[in-house]
Amino acid sequence: MKKRTIKKVVAALTGATALAAAGCSSGGDGGSGAKPEFGADGKVILDVFSPADPDTKLDTNTVSKQMSDKFKIQFRFQTTTFDAGPAKEKRQVALASGDYPDLFFLIPWVDGFTQPEVMKLGKQGIAVPLEKLIKENAPNIQKALDSNKTLKEMSVAPDGHIYALPQWADCFHCTYPDKLWINSTWLKKLNLQMPKTTEELRSVLKAFKTQDPNGNGKADEIPMTTDARDSSLIAYLMGAFAYDPVGANNGVRSLLVLNGDKVDTPVDKDAWREGLKYINSLYKDGLIDPASFTQNPETLQALGNNPSAVQIGSSPVLHPGIFVQLGSKDGRDKQYDAAPPLTGPGGKSYTGLQYPTSNGYTFMLTNKASKEAQVAAIKMLDYIYTDEGQLAAWAGPEGVGWLKPEPGDVALDPATKPMYKPPLMASVPKNTAWGALAQYNNTLAFRNAQVVPEDIYAETGYERRLFQATKLYEGHEDKTQFFPAASVWVDPSASAEIATLKTNLDSYVTQAQLGFITGSKNIDTDWDAFVKGLDGVGIKRYLELNQQAYDKYKTGR
Repeated sequence: MKKRTIKKVVAALTGATALAAAGCSSGGDGGSGAKPEFGADGKVILDVFSPADPDTKLDTNTVSKQMSDKFKIQFRFQTTTFDAGPAKEKRQVALASGDYPDLFFLIPWVDGFTQPEVMKLGKQGIAVPLEKLIKENAPNIQKALDSNKTLKEMSVAPDGHIYALPQWADCFHCTYPDKLWINSTWLKKLNLQMPKTTEELRSVLKAFKTQDPNGNGKADEIPMTTDARDSSLIAYLMGAFAYDPVGANNGVRSLLVLNGDKVDTPVDKDAWREGLKYINSLYKDGLIDPASFTQNPETLQALGNNPSAVQIGSSPVLHPGIFVQLGSKDGRDKQYDAAPPLTGPGGKSYTGLQYPTSNGYTFMLTNKASKEAQVAAIKMLDYIYTDEGQLAAWAGPEGVGWLKPEPGDVALDPATKPMYKPPLMASVPKNTAWGALAQYNNTLAFRNAQVVPEDIYAETGYERRLFQATKLYEGHEDKTQFFPAASVWVDPSASAEIATLKTNLDSYVTQAQLGFITGSKNIDTDWDAFVKGLDGVGIKRYLELNQQAYDKYKTGR
């Protein structure tokens, strides 16, 4: 940045040297910073690394201009796409080459720093400690840290420093991601009830497959389908047998649960095997689309929007907009309602819990930032922590990105006083907001204060539809088994080993589960070998290292 270019060859040849030169032992006050650089108008220059979608040009964005004027900042943005892989690679190359910005300002579901990365960059002196900056310049951030135990645990590293901040977005429907959306129009046509048990679901799916609910005279109905990226298929169905922990924003499931204060895994237990048996039985009966494990989101959408016929009977994903176009001319998107968590033969009825819904670290000042730039950046973030700043940055200007409530408007939570009214998305000009870049204090109270029409099937009532659907799942999470990964900091010396173990275990478990479901592996004869194989891939060591980290967390580090 600052008129430099990033080249992979430079990263490869000079990465280690650059990091050694840039890094030093971390201090408690963030240091004096680099020499300040000012624009012609006296604004302090701040080099910022951020993701942006194709319609967002951060250099000319309305919010960028407003923040520039309010905090006397001249932004110089370097942007990545929303494609997670290339975004992460570009960030890592910037750091390896020494050509990194004053500020990383990221979106967690695109690419965020992990805890080990935060600790490493803090120890190297690349990430500037923020706690003194916050105390002296950011009362709203300080208030949030003091009042939100989990946010503070996420933010404060084991050495007591805050090297980076995560976003905080209380998305109620995201907290319970393992949903099943089922075609209730088909249920009514076939005189069926919403399924509540595993066997009731089997009966419904068989009826969808064999009784021509779309009425076109063809056997083209697909009882259950999803895509490889967004799928909650195993998690939703497994909930009738065992608790399936959710994991991170990137869709990779966790392997960890708690058994009291013992860190454990569910994937080698008999209940897990019974869950896989059930899923396999649905697959063998032709009730689960084989493409569910391989097709991409675009293919799923094309199937859901097939103009010749409605084909999807059910889909286990976060929300219906993943598999069908909202506002469809034929109204097919209104046909889908959430099924409750299933109850299994043993009476179990679990759903996964994702808390917090944002993980990964997204605001990191580096030692390239001058003291003046550091103060301006933290004051800007502090403003975003207010309701006024949140609306201004996340939604954009009043009258453009949000409207004042009118008499008779009802908030998402009817018990809450309405604060703001989202306009129709089609009416909002492009490049007028920071959107997901600015979701730093998106609390439940803030989110629930938005005006949402009471018609849940109207396109503008979608958020209420998701809110009401999620009420079916609330309370089915098993908080006693929930492993608080966001709050548990792993020892930096073990972080590389844990990351390698997790990658290997994820691959092993994913492949084995797919084999058991599709029948390429026999769950009766191959299960013991699978469990034994977990030891070979390192499950015991993985649990041991996470147990050590959890014990430190429990004892206050």
